[in-house]
Amino acid sequence: MDTIPYLEIIDRSRSGPHVQKNDWDMEYIVLPVRRLVKQFNLAWDKTNPIPQDNDLIDRLFHAGLELAASSGIFCVTTGQVIQFSRDELSRAMQSMPQELTMGTGVDARTLFSREIMDNRPPLVWAGNPGAPTPQELFIPCVKSWAQEPIVDLITCGSITHIDNHTVESGTPLEIHAARWELSQLRQVLRDIGRPGMGMLAGQSAVTEIGDLAIAHPDYLRPRDAHLVALFNELIIDQVNISRALNSVQYGMRNASLATVMVGGLAGDAPGAAVVQIASFILANLVCRAHYHLLHPIHIRHVSTSTFPVMWVQSAVTQAFVRNAPCIIVSDIYPKSGALTPELLYEVAANAVAITVSGGHLEGVGAADGLYPNGSGLEARWMGEVGHAVARQNLSLDQANALILKLFQNYSAVFEQPSGNPGVRFDHAYNMEHITPLPSWKKLYEQVKEEVHALGLSALTE
Repeated sequence: MDTIPYLEIIDRSRSGPHVQKNDWDMEYIVLPVRRLVKQFNLAWDKTNPIPQDNDLIDRLFHAGLELAASSGIFCVTTGQVIQFSRDELSRAMQSMPQELTMGTGVDARTLFSREIMDNRPPLVWAGNPGAPTPQELFIPCVKSWAQEPIVDLITCGSITHIDNHTVESGTPLEIHAARWELSQLRQVLRDIGRPGMGMLAGQSAVTEIGDLAIAHPDYLRPRDAHLVALFNELIIDQVNISRALNSVQYGMRNASLATVMVGGLAGDAPGAAVVQIASFILANLVCRAHYHLLHPIHIRHVSTSTFPVMWVQSAVTQAFVRNAPCIIVSDIYPKSGALTPELLYEVAANAVAITVSGGHLEGVGAADGLYPNGSGLEARWMGEVGHAVARQNLSLDQANALILKLFQNYSAVFEQPSGNPGVRFDHAYNMEHITPLPSWKKLYEQVKEEVHALGLSALTE
């Protein structure tokens, strides 16, 4: 990758302009984004989750590039701004990987830069990324999605308690939890006969201590991935700079993660898309991103299956396809949990939006990723929907129309005071055989028939 030496980026984090956090939020995010939204005329149709205006998509991209070049990224640890020239940012975008091999041997898969309305199926990255998971559920949960034939890669939830101890970040228990997580992931893959499958793991590694502890071929292999996160908005800390440096030297795949708040500092969907685009452009350098994990969240509803968040996922993915092709994997975090029909409708809508726009699929973080209320069945469903969208070669307009129909079947969950969390994994699956309970499988089959009838006819192939 033709880019700035990473030690120079570390130097810039200690030599850039000093800024107070509150000043950063207002002067580098809120006011510039408002100006850019107005300058580039970034209006959006709130009744349709899939933008279909190429000129608008291009304006969004250029607004995001302008924000990245003018604001830079704030290192909250040092209180200083890491700045880059437009030329540096452009060179980094030009050198982003277009293909990336994950995993080893016959289980290896190649991530690639997809096109808008691409008829090549998205890769399916299964799991409940980051969801707090009891130790006793971790192995059966992972097995439930790793064993699905449609799944290409896996991730997992995080361990909050291990061996009757609460895992505290930055302590020896974080090391213990992170290494236990990786050892169990590797064992599950051996047990199901897919030992070389690639992973996004280290979800129990909250700080650089956990990340360093698993940077070893017995745990996280060079062809596996870990997260290098940005904070809201356009912020990084020395912890994640350390993660990136460690990976540069060890050789792991870096997944940049920026959970931009739709309705937060950046405002509504267009402003959030501008910040998300800027986040990816800056992450090419600061996070040394091999691929980008697209995970905006709604400030009120959290879920990625809301119209504004799906619009951001679609717009941002299309913007990079058209202007700076790279590998984008989008998270699916529904409001609903296992054993609810709404979960399946939410997953379907989100998978349609991501696939048709040019992204790969990751999930499912059921029940907003707050509980271990997800399973392999909805990961299978996510993949089936994504493959059907590509096989049927849906247009943006057809995808939009299908999502509007699907949304009617789950929109009520956003007004439920307690959400729609469903049930824990062990109440949706047979724990001895790790198979869906009959009631859960029947619900899945019913929804599959309904989605086929709504227009996704390739589901039957």
